[in-house]
Amino acid sequence: MSTPHVVVVMGVAGTGKTTIGPLLAARLGVPYAEGDDFHPQANIAKMSAGTPLTDEDRWPWLDAIGTWAHGRAGLGGVASCSALKRSYRDRLRAAAPDLVFVHLAGDRSLIEDRMSHRQGHFMPTALLDSQFATLQPLQEDEAGVVVDVAGSPEDITRRAASALTALPEPTA
Repeated sequence: MSTPHVVVVMGVAGTGKTTIGPLLAARLGVPYAEGDDFHPQANIAKMSAGTPLTDEDRWPWLDAIGTWAHGRAGLGGVASCSALKRSYRDRLRAAAPDLVFVHLAGDRSLIEDRMSHRQGHFMPTALLDSQFATLQPLQEDEAGVVVDVAGSPEDITRRAASALTALPEPTA
């Protein structure tokens, strides 16, 4: 019997985490948690004002996502979270050791174009440069896959689900 993964869909703003996360969760038959919902109001206010978050701002947010992921161990789930730095992913894995990542990656101009067309999101395109500057891609010793964001949401979701099947099953 297969144990479902607990997956974090990661990447810079505008890669489609909030679009692909629910689609991937539905495809895998597990619940989805929107990472932005775990942000304290102070973080949302900072980002809305165009101010990048500090690591100190992110720790409570990452801990809340890690707690959710820990509670889904053995059951499966998908959460969205930028998880741009290795230290952020390490913090998430400290709470949920079998966590795997789907890194949504793509061309900066495509991502900026998508960001400029989305409605009602607190992250302005002005912060995209800081996101790319902060990004530390998945390393070989990190459980996860990189998925190109070119194409339709359905195409991206299909590629992500297919790539996840190649990962070892979680131990929990």
